Amino acid sequence: MKQVTFHQLKVFEVTARRGSFTRAAEELFLTQPTVSIQMKQLSKAVGLPLFEQVGKRLFLTDAGQQLLDTCQDIFQRLEQFEMTVADMQGMKQGKLRLAVISTAKYIIPRLLGPFCQRYPGIDVSLTVTNHEKVVERLRHNLDDLYIPSQIPEGLDVTCRTFLENPLVVLASRNHPLAKIKQVRLEQLNGQDFIMREVGSGTRQAVEKLLEEHGIEIRVRLELGSNEAIKQAVAGGLGVSVLSHHCLALEGETGQIVVLNVEQFPIRRHWNLVYPRGKQLSIVANTFYEYLLTEGRQVLQDTAVCAPS
Repeated sequence: MKQVTFHQLKVFEVTARRGSFTRAAEELFLTQPTVSIQMKQLSKAVGLPLFEQVGKRLFLTDAGQQLLDTCQDIFQRLEQFEMTVADMQGMKQGKLRLAVISTAKYIIPRLLGPFCQRYPGIDVSLTVTNHEKVVERLRHNLDDLYIPSQIPEGLDVTCRTFLENPLVVLASRNHPLAKIKQVRLEQLNGQDFIMREVGSGTRQAVEKLLEEHGIEIRVRLELGSNEAIKQAVAGGLGVSVLSHHCLALEGETGQIVVLNVEQFPIRRHWNLVYPRGKQLSIVANTFYEYLLTEGRQVLQDTAVCAPS
């Protein structure tokens, strides 16, 4: 075990958590053969197999489970050490790790700007993904703070609402519904929809509302990017529902309009979440308080806050 490196332990932890060399490689930005070789070397150093493969999925052996428990203890102690050092240094330097849903990418960088100017020694790691993957990262405690639009179910967390995230219906200016001042909800029945991928919180909220009112959801196109969806809407491929914040920089352009549809906007909020009992570092706690006390005002000052 004296030959084992910290890097190998990190690769092992991710592989064990993801249950796949390929998925571990994607998360770590490594190649699949590199991950496989690292795990072979680690197994050789331990002297026992760490994984057994059933179908396409990897499962931990008894030795692998013992090593995973050890790794998690090591990583937790190192994280506590980092927080202690950051506390000793004050806000002169430190690291802030955030995981946010994709719609939040329109406002979090704007909030980070003034914060990082105030504390120039802070390094920020920002992961932008869908709701499902944010919850997965939360479950494995990979970041300091998490910003989903839905409160995660089945997890013991501390959660505070800090900003509205209204969902609105978008269409091309040339779309027939764009000529109607007040669109009834049933007029969306049978419309071609451009939707986010499965696992998106926005998609879940839209499907829930429309299904409750018996509206047929005909998905013509599924895209994993809000910007791609806006381009598809502008091109007349169908209607979509996105956060109003997606229009923050350009507003309603000559190509895209917000439809006045009954039951919309869907009133949602962004939430600040972290595992209950987690000890936030001085950096994470300072950013947490900054969002709660100054976040809305900062957005208003930069003219990107969504209308009430």
